[in-house]
Amino acid sequence: MLVLCKNRSIINLSLSLSLFAPISFKLKRVCLMDTSTPFDVVTIFTILLLSYPFDIANANSEGDALYAFRRAVKDPNNILQSWDPTLVDPCTWFHVTCDRDNHVTRLDLGHAKLSGHLVPQLGNLHHLQFLELYENELVGPIPKELGNLKNLISLGLYHNNLTASIPPTLSNLSNIKFLRLNNNKLTGRIPRELTKLKNLKILDLSNNDLCGTFPTYGSFSNLSQQSFKNNPRLTGPELMGFVRYDVGGNCK
Repeated sequence: MLVLCKNRSIINLSLSLSLFAPISFKLKRVCLMDTSTPFDVVTIFTILLLSYPFDIANANSEGDALYAFRRAVKDPNNILQSWDPTLVDPCTWFHVTCDRDNHVTRLDLGHAKLSGHLVPQLGNLHHLQFLELYENELVGPIPKELGNLKNLISLGLYHNNLTASIPPTLSNLSNIKFLRLNNNKLTGRIPRELTKLKNLKILDLSNNDLCGTFPTYGSFSNLSQQSFKNNPRLTGPELMGFVRYDVGGNCK
């Protein structure tokens, strides 16, 4: 809504911008000296843009990413009912936390009985620090695009039905401290790139179907074997200086 005040008279004007992305404006008061000046839609929209600074592109990108995830899952308990795609700002949605600049920093949907799959668009939440989707019924692979979440501190995907291999791109999560992928159906070798995660404090890959050996150097040097338990096809720690971990054997 735009409020125009002309010679002390106030005109309330509701503006519908059907040609643009849905935008929610805070109330603004604009005083105009010349009451005879005509105002068309383009003029009023320009005033709104100049009088209320915001980042449309960023808000749309994050909202689109979250809504893509909503479309990819079934939500029997209507946990995501507040995720309204007509709102630019997803910070009003339940289970979404934002910072002062309206960037999405947390997504908390643990134990929500969601089924479906993860989507690559989640990698567009560049300010995300906590992605908690544990104890659901998610299936399919972990998108390699999650490696774009450079600010991520915690990734909780445990107790789902995720399959395929662990994407090496997770080694780009330079701020990650807690990486929990346990109790899924992940297969393949443990990417050696993960040993570069200098801030990693807790890693849990237990109760999957991983194969080969697990590294004992880099950030993995401080981890116990409990991080890898109940992977029947894991043959133990990698012996440095001997046969390379990726040579031989049926490990897929």
